[in-house]
Amino acid sequence: MSKRLNTSRYITGFDGIRTLAVIGVILYHLLPTQMRGGYLGVPVFFVVSGYLITDLLRQEWDQNGKIKIIDFYVRRMKRLYPGMAVMLVLAAAYITLFQRNLLNNLRGVVVSSLLYYNNWWQINHGLSYFDRFGNESPFTHLWSLAVEGQNYLIWPLVFVLLMKIGKKRSRVFNIVAGITILSGILFAVLYTPGADPTRVYYGTDTRLFSVWMGSALAFIWPTTHLKKDIPAKAKRILDLSGLVSLIGLISAFFLLDDHLTFVYYGGMFVISILATVLVAVTAHPGASLNRLLSNPLFSYIGKRSYGIYLYQFPVMIFYEAKVGNIGENVLLHTVIELFLILLFSELSYRFIENPLRKFNYRYTISTIRGWFSKPLFSWKKPWVLPGTLITVVALVGIVSAPTNYVDAEQQQLKDTIAANKKAAEETQKNATDAATESSTDSSDGSNATEAEQDIMTKYDLTETQVKQAESLDITAFGDSVMLDATTDLQELFPQAVVDGDVGRQLYASPDLIKSLKDQGLLRDTVLVGLGTNGSFTEAQFDSFMSEIGDRDVYWINVRVPTQRWQNEVNRMLERMAEKYDNMTLIDWYDLSNSQESWFYEDRVHPNPDGMVEYVKLVAQTILAQD
Repeated sequence: MSKRLNTSRYITGFDGIRTLAVIGVILYHLLPTQMRGGYLGVPVFFVVSGYLITDLLRQEWDQNGKIKIIDFYVRRMKRLYPGMAVMLVLAAAYITLFQRNLLNNLRGVVVSSLLYYNNWWQINHGLSYFDRFGNESPFTHLWSLAVEGQNYLIWPLVFVLLMKIGKKRSRVFNIVAGITILSGILFAVLYTPGADPTRVYYGTDTRLFSVWMGSALAFIWPTTHLKKDIPAKAKRILDLSGLVSLIGLISAFFLLDDHLTFVYYGGMFVISILATVLVAVTAHPGASLNRLLSNPLFSYIGKRSYGIYLYQFPVMIFYEAKVGNIGENVLLHTVIELFLILLFSELSYRFIENPLRKFNYRYTISTIRGWFSKPLFSWKKPWVLPGTLITVVALVGIVSAPTNYVDAEQQQLKDTIAANKKAAEETQKNATDAATESSTDSSDGSNATEAEQDIMTKYDLTETQVKQAESLDITAFGDSVMLDATTDLQELFPQAVVDGDVGRQLYASPDLIKSLKDQGLLRDTVLVGLGTNGSFTEAQFDSFMSEIGDRDVYWINVRVPTQRWQNEVNRMLERMAEKYDNMTLIDWYDLSNSQESWFYEDRVHPNPDGMVEYVKLVAQTILAQD
């Protein structure tokens, strides 16, 4: 007969680790420029989870010689499932009633989340964790819960197998550590520099190393074997190791950008090692770090970290959609969003997670029957009616949600970008021939042709300006907004070389500029449109300008009111225009910000009317006046 598992000591410092991790993750999304590496809070969560789960399994094995796997699954489900299920119901109901543009694929999101394969669902649907402009979903973050859920499914079985074949715990540790290293290697091997890293970032196979690193630690560092009384030298080593790992993690939260190749070629693995050292030292009763990480604030946040993580994206996506111009007052909106996230997480912890974790599911049917017994409405059951209505609304939305639906306007934008992508590629292929033909056919001193007169009218230009445009060697380089302008730019600047791409960011652009230069496609006049998809540092800007050299640069600032980096990007561009004598700033933001009718539904890409105004502003800035 199995013995009842003894209660292990509660390590309060783990709440401190969870607090640091969840703060990093939240601020990474709310203040991405300041907390550039906050996404690293996720591998910290993974390590803590792996250690605690394996430590408990080992305690049960040591006491009973076996693992009650079903009981393990029930404990995990009671801990994690209610909070996530309620969040999904609330979010689905809200989307159904107030933000129906997010109904698309809702059923797939909910099912994949409840069955813990959301990470693979997102990968298969081509969704990107790093596309902060085009991937607005309140459920993006659920990928990590899927990774943990899949590990919870397989790990008890693997644990039992390892304990039976491993005569020594050190041998089991070596096996788990070996698989951990293989996962880390796979993370690096499947990563392609310059490409979207979502596959390796989301994959269970490529992210398992963080979880199993914590699990490996539990075999050689079990909490039940750690003694409080240790030599002074050992204590100093532990304290120093813990402090170094803590400082290293906090520094990485501020400094380690998600686009750096180092992150994928060992960086994430190193962060997981630091987290493992931090967990090990915090768990040891002879070290001082547990006391450092134990205080009422950390205890409060740490206990609610799961709810905070759950509600971060729903609050941000729903709130920012209603505000509309989040970029105009980032600090105020950040404070409001933090308050709302903490409010919902507190309600979740107090009324969902804590009560249902202690709920006896053996009496589920009789208990639910009691909820709906007469009288249905009473002060003892005030939540029954609203809860039922919210659930019904959510189910209606989930069942009726379309799959991979694209409305007419979205399809038009998609088709336009695709056509312009092809046209932009043609400008590069035919650049030499186009330049030759242009030098032969244009600027012959005759009166304006009918086509030239149409352009003069369309873009409010003089005949001299139009002829100047016909002979101007110019390279247009940018993101999807620039790409969308390809046809219009070609109409005005027939010799233009256009290089644009969806999701392009400045940090990835210096090598692209160098490639254009090596191919002879970087003209003396360069039109740049970058910043729509994220901010950048002055050092990244300097690197970009260094590749361009002394060419004349015309930089279009951004109008992206739905994103918090809009004003930050534009302020940086104003500073850089003062710094570089060869740079002229084109103020698209000031001209267009009050002109909602110029844009598609996303409020960023100009529609046909807006694109005329966009190119008109570019032309009137670049071309010399009469």
